[in-house]
Amino acid sequence: MKRFVYADNSATTKLSERALGAMMPYLTDNFGNASSLYSLGEKSRAAVNEAREKIAAVLGASPREIYFTSGGSEADNWAIKGAAEAGKRKGKKHIITSVFEHHAVLHTLSALEKQGYEITYLPVYENGIVKVSDLEAAIREDTCLVTIMFANNEIGTVQPIAELGAVCRKKGIPFHTDAVQAVGNVKIDVKEMNIDMLSLSAHKFHGPKGVGALYIRRGTVVTTLINGGAQEFGRRAGTENTAGVVGMAEALCEAAETMDERNARNREICDYIINEALKIERSRLNGDREKRLSGNINMCFEGIEGESLLLLLDFNGISASSGSACTSGSLDPSHVLLSLGLPHEIAHGSLRLTFGDGNTMEDAEYIMKVLPEIVGKLRAMSPLWDSIKENEK
Repeated sequence: MKRFVYADNSATTKLSERALGAMMPYLTDNFGNASSLYSLGEKSRAAVNEAREKIAAVLGASPREIYFTSGGSEADNWAIKGAAEAGKRKGKKHIITSVFEHHAVLHTLSALEKQGYEITYLPVYENGIVKVSDLEAAIREDTCLVTIMFANNEIGTVQPIAELGAVCRKKGIPFHTDAVQAVGNVKIDVKEMNIDMLSLSAHKFHGPKGVGALYIRRGTVVTTLINGGAQEFGRRAGTENTAGVVGMAEALCEAAETMDERNARNREICDYIINEALKIERSRLNGDREKRLSGNINMCFEGIEGESLLLLLDFNGISASSGSACTSGSLDPSHVLLSLGLPHEIAHGSLRLTFGDGNTMEDAEYIMKVLPEIVGKLRAMSPLWDSIKENEK
């Protein structure tokens, strides 16, 4: 019997009831502007300050180091452009990143290249992990920023952030990490991990859409991205999204409290699917099996197109993806999978399944009841699969 399975939690998550409950008063009666001086505004300001304290506590930061944004993309842009501008004032215009960053980072860096900045793209190899030795070798006298994501949004691999950060700290170079996929799923202490700036987005951990934050370590020099009013300690203009930041803080606290239990359940779900899916002929798991987010599976099935696979999964009630939702309109294969060394024809047949709160082993069993049948059906219609089998002979 067909059932509904949501397996695209890396794209977005369902707003938690606890977060919604915390938000409701600030969507209705307590609607005051947090920058206003009268009592209605003071209620909103107190709520924003409390949210800042909660988020800082989860990350091991101080409240004054947390700046609210409209989401992860804005936080990435602010960190990168702000550090680049600060570096330029010192005659430093070299930035280091990895080849498989989210497009919020890659496109920002591309824009900076057009302004005369030089970007070094570190490889990630077949396992999807950046080598600390590669970072050490890439650093130059004019390096003004290193930005490497915490956990990849497509294949889920988790980078050696503390070690990478230690290299940057030793060299006196600001270190930023896009932790949009990691926050709420991995235990993070920005001080212990040598992180100078960290981006996060609420809707990735069952908070509301349209709100995020940037952690900026005290003493880190970055210029302002959005000018205007004096909000966010004068560093990010715009009326405070009180309900959004309250919901984000509550969702993050909930995610931190339930992290161990959720990760154990998701790991069991993913291990079952991976083991069963690898029994399908010419299938492969992308990225490191162990150093990855507990709820992430990214696989390729030779001889089929990922788009067709997703449509048939959806017909059977399974919501999945072939990669980042930010590039879902593109017909090109994933830049993440190509960075692992996969050829185009294999990268085209990718499937990403990502699990979160609410997913069960029954979901996993249903997926593995449907998936092999769909792969077989698509291969039966595929000239590419016929060619692959002919070459085997």
